[in-house]
Amino acid sequence: MNRSLTLAASTAAIALAVAAGPAAAETLKIALNADIRSLDPGVNRDSNSDAVVLHVVEGLVAYGEDASVKPLLASSVAVSDDDLTYTFTLRGGVKFHSGNVMTSADVLWNWDRYMNEATKWRCRDDFADGGAAHVVSVSAPDEQTVVFKLEKPNALFLATLARTDCGMAGILDKSSLNPDGSFNIPVGTGPFRYKEWRKGEFIDLEAFPDYAALSADKRDGYTGAKRPLVDGVRFAVVPDRSTAKAALLKGDVDVVPDVPYADVEEYKQNASTAVSLASNPGIIAILLQTRDPLLKDVRIRKAISMALDTKTMIEGITLGLGKANNSLVPASSQYYSEVQAKGYTYDLEAAKTLLKEAGYNGQPIKLIANTRYSNSYDAAIVAQAMLQQAGINAELEVLEWAAQLDRYQSGNYTAMAFPYSARFDPALTMDSVMGSKDKEPRKVWDDPEAQAMLADAVRYSDPAKRQELFDKLHARFLETVPFIMLYNGLEASAFQKHVQNYAASIFSMPRAWEVTITE
Repeated sequence: MNRSLTLAASTAAIALAVAAGPAAAETLKIALNADIRSLDPGVNRDSNSDAVVLHVVEGLVAYGEDASVKPLLASSVAVSDDDLTYTFTLRGGVKFHSGNVMTSADVLWNWDRYMNEATKWRCRDDFADGGAAHVVSVSAPDEQTVVFKLEKPNALFLATLARTDCGMAGILDKSSLNPDGSFNIPVGTGPFRYKEWRKGEFIDLEAFPDYAALSADKRDGYTGAKRPLVDGVRFAVVPDRSTAKAALLKGDVDVVPDVPYADVEEYKQNASTAVSLASNPGIIAILLQTRDPLLKDVRIRKAISMALDTKTMIEGITLGLGKANNSLVPASSQYYSEVQAKGYTYDLEAAKTLLKEAGYNGQPIKLIANTRYSNSYDAAIVAQAMLQQAGINAELEVLEWAAQLDRYQSGNYTAMAFPYSARFDPALTMDSVMGSKDKEPRKVWDDPEAQAMLADAVRYSDPAKRQELFDKLHARFLETVPFIMLYNGLEASAFQKHVQNYAASIFSMPRAWEVTITE
């Protein structure tokens, strides 16, 4: 084998949600801007769901803080010379929250469940027949070994397994299911175990005393040190931003992830609070439905890109904390080059000329947004004003997040401001937005030629070859304008100073392990 990866709501409801319960001093209270959708890893999920679930379940591999893939439930991963066989050696003595010891049989059982269409696992298509990382077989030679065989080489197989939106392909105990096979609660191996979900109010987790911690000195993304150092965690649902702010300043909650940029300086100056900032490869974008009667005309889409001064827009939205990026390759990536630095050309008069050529006569363009994700909402507000300056009749439509997500999934929109969770390789980011609308209506960049280039970027591991492909994809992205890329994610988390060792991360999700509370 030639390579190996080795281990290294209402006021009353909100009051109830933030109440700490009996062990107040040892319960870490984290505000969520909306309720979760599910506790089933990678199923009917969103970023809040992922944040909670990944305290409870773990996968064979996980992302470190540097966006590299590292072992988690596996102690090592060996890759064959032909890049088709991945052999995972499991860590010994890892227990589920049920007390059962995890073995290779559990990995096989979980894989069969994930690949069953009835499960509706978000990432099934990536590993199924026709997927870029098609797994043709999974076997267990012994209790501590699992072997995955691929149909063809895929440089991103491990990276896809580790994806947080896939629930890290988390390994569950069979007791997670009801007798009829339906999902009940997550019984995983993580540092915290599930306790209670009171919908619309809170999700409670408690420390797992038998957690099999890695022998690591410090936290490292979703691997490394992950000890549960508080008795429990309460994820309190506090949808209103001003209410969340008041709760933090009063001390009713300990952490508010993803605070508005406008509040950062106030939290820094407050004697009882602190702020942690982290940039990430997530993307904030204005999605355009290329099958819409108006927006199917590339001239109108180009006019939209010319009407948006994205540099000024992002500096204003982030109060100078972030920078515009019109490429799907994040500025922090090794693949960000001079080619990626070339973005949209802001030219109001040229935009008006294109609109006239396209026969645009002021027809309304609905721009959907939600207030749950303040950064994308602010982008929609500014974009609407800029588009109107170019003569584009942009009308803002504010929906609840769940309603917007349903519209996104079905492709039922004209335009929308939308945030994507971070993916840690440009090919994964592109894959999240590219594909056939006939097969997956949520895809926004339906371009067979571009998809062929992406397939090569996934197949090849040579950096020079991948750079060439990413450069070509960016040029085509600017040429065809399937949507408007604005900037990469920037998380500002505020927390009480009595919370020790809390930090924002590149994952833009709160992490409660290795965190303590002092008097």
